[in-house]
Amino acid sequence: MKKLALILTFGCFLYACKSDEKIKIVVTPEVVNADFTGIGVEWDPYDEALSWGSELSEQDWGKLYKRLDFMRPRFVRCMINSPFKYYNSATGKYDRDHNIRDLKKLLQYCQDNDIIVMYGEYNPPTWDMKADQRWVDMSVDYLNYLVSDLGFTCIKYFVIFNEPDGNWASTNGDYELWKQMLIRFWEKMKTYPGLTDKVTFAEPDVVMDYRNNASKFDAEGWLKQSAADVDSLIGIYDIHAYPGQYEVRYGTYTDLLNKYRAAVPAGKKIIIGEAGFKYWRTADSLLMKEYLKRCENHPFTKGSDCNMLVYDYFYGLDMAIFCALVMNAGYTGVAAWMLDDAMHSNGDSGKPEDIKLWGMWNILGSEIFNDPTQEEARPWYYAWSLMCRYFPDGCNILKLSIENGKGIFAAAAEKNGKYTLALININDEDKHIHLTMPQALSDLTAYEYSELQIPETESEFEPLKTGEKLGTGNKITVKASSLLLYTGME
Repeated sequence: MKKLALILTFGCFLYACKSDEKIKIVVTPEVVNADFTGIGVEWDPYDEALSWGSELSEQDWGKLYKRLDFMRPRFVRCMINSPFKYYNSATGKYDRDHNIRDLKKLLQYCQDNDIIVMYGEYNPPTWDMKADQRWVDMSVDYLNYLVSDLGFTCIKYFVIFNEPDGNWASTNGDYELWKQMLIRFWEKMKTYPGLTDKVTFAEPDVVMDYRNNASKFDAEGWLKQSAADVDSLIGIYDIHAYPGQYEVRYGTYTDLLNKYRAAVPAGKKIIIGEAGFKYWRTADSLLMKEYLKRCENHPFTKGSDCNMLVYDYFYGLDMAIFCALVMNAGYTGVAAWMLDDAMHSNGDSGKPEDIKLWGMWNILGSEIFNDPTQEEARPWYYAWSLMCRYFPDGCNILKLSIENGKGIFAAAAEKNGKYTLALININDEDKHIHLTMPQALSDLTAYEYSELQIPETESEFEPLKTGEKLGTGNKITVKASSLLLYTGME
């Protein structure tokens, strides 16, 4: 889809004046973020599809696998709803093989492709079980079944509550309850031989820039307190981020990222387990107006938990910018919320009338929603795929500086002597950049995410150029509203 005229107008208003000053980007050999975990997606196992009336077909799975083969996510956050999986709400019985087919297919793909999985549960089977040992026993047994019995050792991290600081969570911001449950889960995990050697916790899973009035901590406070109380149980720190467009493009979002990063103990990694954009902030009022307009009388979302702008080209640029800021701020990875609209209804009601429309497509567009066009890959899939593929696990993020670079963003990485450089220009005109690299590079492939480069029919994203060279000094032109990526990585 073409990007909104209002977005262009908004961008032009902010950056109408041209600058005669040179834009300089200097990439150094200094590593600011070592042994990067990688970039990935939230990919949940279609818990509600059967209740909607159609499980995924083998053709659907084949299409998903092909798209993911191109994307190459390096980690996946995979969360289940136990009433759709191991817990029978009518009888209260535990059945670990119930409705497990899609979860097994998802995890098998991750296992086969060396993708790290952050697995967990959104909430207990019923909210009144939030402190119930029965839930602990069932949940940990199910985890052990997946990891030890079925062999899905791709699961490295475990999340026990989704966003426990939220007023939408069963915990409703009760830090002490969350902490005690974390300890109880750990104690139960230790009763299964070898399980704690294979899986540790990804916590506290709280939402940046948020405060629940029922909680004694804001998100930063949760992070600091969990570091003080249960750091020994946390394998990786995990938070969620839903910024606005203005603060990421034109504000000081890096300062916020740095503040949360500083709360994590030295030697520990922090990851963004969910990332997307929301437009409730005043500076994004034009985007919010368009969002609400698209929600009116929509056939399968009421707009209560969605982003109606994921159809637009500019969303891919915003997600790439966010990714660059996160990498440069020292976070070890980020997962986009989310891969597929077909994963959730609002409130996990099991009904398709109000889905969480956030994805790169809706794989059940034909079967459930009577709209085959929803199954098509949306533009931001291509931008996110470039970031996933070419900022891989194990790479080192390099320190860089940008001078006179309004509307210009960059990130660089090295792995085994191979380099990737991403340059993003959100201005409404082409920009000429004086680029300094730490060494001369050859045999590079250049990719461009621009409206002209998005395939009209779905296919693998084709390179812009091959056999490119970058010297230690270069003059690079980055087109208006585009992502330009050079890489020597496969």
